[in-house]
Amino acid sequence: MHFGRSSAEAERAKERALLACLDAHAEDIEHLYLLGDVFDAYIEYRHLLPKGFARFQGLLARWTDRGLPVTYLVGNHDPWHREYFAQELGVRVVPGALTTTHHGLRLYLAHGDAAARDGLSTRLRPWLRHPVPVWLYRSLLPADTGMRLAQWVNRRLGQHPPDPETATTLAAHARGLLRTTAATGVVMGHSHQPALHAWPEGLYLNTGCWHDERTLGRLDAQGLHLLRWNGTQTLSIEARKP
Repeated sequence: MHFGRSSAEAERAKERALLACLDAHAEDIEHLYLLGDVFDAYIEYRHLLPKGFARFQGLLARWTDRGLPVTYLVGNHDPWHREYFAQELGVRVVPGALTTTHHGLRLYLAHGDAAARDGLSTRLRPWLRHPVPVWLYRSLLPADTGMRLAQWVNRRLGQHPPDPETATTLAAHARGLLRTTAATGVVMGHSHQPALHAWPEGLYLNTGCWHDERTLGRLDAQGLHLLRWNGTQTLSIEARKP
């Protein structure tokens, strides 16, 4: 979603569209997975949080309150969570990849940045995930300064046209995982380029980017689906059976 990337008006419209899409699927959803870069920049301090997108967070809280699991795999733009999403919203926050099974498909889920080769962003990743630099950043910079700096860096590094090489790298990585692990399906984001492939080894879905194209993925008993929200309903781009 990259919440916070554009103007206030555009971000509110993006949030409204996401809420409408999730509400349209609410009766069927068994588990919601957020595959990272929910926020374009996110730094949670001990007593302070970035402002905005309370309606989206409220939906997550309502869903988890009624027993619907929500899992948030952080991305390269929003790794600096503490306990707020878990304690206040009931959302499970996962710092890396995870495996799970739904509808008979053994899924490997990740944001995808760990497999990409994105130049400076890739080189910075170990530092941005290590607890010592994260602690120093939070401790030495006032919250407003720290957040503004993070937003500036993300704008410098992250607001470029989708790189076809990144999509190719992630697809190759997914196929390697299908060959070498017990996974029968791999789902990632990061590339901003939606894709759905069926190989002899298994299925690969890239959910694309809600910010750019309003795309998402859905797994049900009929298979894995790549969808696009058109403002009133989700339209199938492609579907593959396990």
